[in-house]
Amino acid sequence: MALVLAACDQPSANVPTEVPPPAVGVQTLAPQNVAVQVELSGRTSAFLVSEVRPQVGGIIEKRLFTEGGDVAQGDVLYQIDPATYQASLDSARASLAKAKANVVSLQSKAKRYDELVGINAVAKQDYDDAVASLKAAQADIALNAAAVKTAEINLAYTKITAPISGRIGKSSVTEGALVTASQTTALATIQDLDQIYVDVTQTSAEYLRLKRDLAEGRITHSGDNQADVTLLLEDGSTYAEKGTLQFSDVTVDQSTGSITLRAIFPNPQHDLLPGMYVRAILDEGSNDQAILAPQQAVMRDAKGEPYAYVVGNGEKVEQRAVKTERTIGDQWLVGSGLQAGDRLIIDGFQNIKPGIAVKAIDAAAASPVAQ
Repeated sequence: MALVLAACDQPSANVPTEVPPPAVGVQTLAPQNVAVQVELSGRTSAFLVSEVRPQVGGIIEKRLFTEGGDVAQGDVLYQIDPATYQASLDSARASLAKAKANVVSLQSKAKRYDELVGINAVAKQDYDDAVASLKAAQADIALNAAAVKTAEINLAYTKITAPISGRIGKSSVTEGALVTASQTTALATIQDLDQIYVDVTQTSAEYLRLKRDLAEGRITHSGDNQADVTLLLEDGSTYAEKGTLQFSDVTVDQSTGSITLRAIFPNPQHDLLPGMYVRAILDEGSNDQAILAPQQAVMRDAKGEPYAYVVGNGEKVEQRAVKTERTIGDQWLVGSGLQAGDRLIIDGFQNIKPGIAVKAIDAAAASPVAQ
């Protein structure tokens, strides 16, 4: 009886069980209109910079500003001892007065000789000498007048004034220091911070790609070379003021292969200081046929090349090599490999491989696929 019972149970043990296809979450791709932006790193620089240097030499008598404070154009910053320059001015004025007095007598002499030469009372040579002496004396007046002007300018230069308005830094000299005309070391530096430049770099490859996309119509330009720029500060916060792109350099840096872009930002509260590291987000244009793929759906092979899975014909898994251009939020902007209408697998990767049949579930209408 045991043998009979065993024989009866044997067929039921060999009945195969059908395994259902694994379920995967899919997203049907559709073209979208997205703003094309690029994030570039750079440094800030002052809108105007002026290095204060003396134009005459002498001893600094006074320093008339507070380091780190604001100064206005024309404010006196340093006073150089003016004694020698005042003496030079007085001497030049005296020489001018002497020359003017000499001209008076020579004018009278030349006038008398002019009357006498007509009646042959004086020699013609004497008259010519009198006229020549008068002209020489008049030239001396012009020469001494120029010397007076030069002395006045040098005396004025003993008051070193601010060439621009802005914030002044530390002083490199103290009272009693000897300075010389046009010395290489600046006495102080003034920077205008009401506006500030942001210089960023973009690779020449990115520049060429942008021009190609614009020419092919894949990207529509957002403005006439006046793209809006958003600034991210070192702490990750967004700067409140918007900037505009001023220009792009016309030369590629041979050492880095990059092009310099310059943007200008208003800086009313002086929150931005020269030399700060920032990141600038430039609006390059808009793409109304963009294909976006969630980042978790794009993987990389052993060579680092990106790929993705889609549900193709016969509900079977297909592996596609894709080209990603940049991130937009939490998604990749896909340049090639995926197209509108593709059912991109975004969930349930554990039990799939290329060629197997799967059950596609719309991820937008269902909860995440269970293991």
